[in-house]
Amino acid sequence: MKTDCKHYKFINSQTGNTIYYHSVEGKLKEAEIREELEKIKAQVAIQNSLYLDIIYWEEIKGQQ
Repeated sequence: MKTDCKHYKFINSQTGNTIYYHSVEGKLKEAEIREELEKIKAQVAIQNSLYLDIIYWEEIKGQQ
């Protein structure tokens, strides 16, 4: 059985570069998705020695 996932990319707003990709189960509630993405955002900031405020995520549309 195939589960639907939402795909996101994390972007450095200063450079416009995508620095990380992450998938989340589509069956999660919006608040749960946001919570997971915030945790991933913090990990990405730490791993890349960046300020948390310059990283944002965007859903990748059109993925099958």
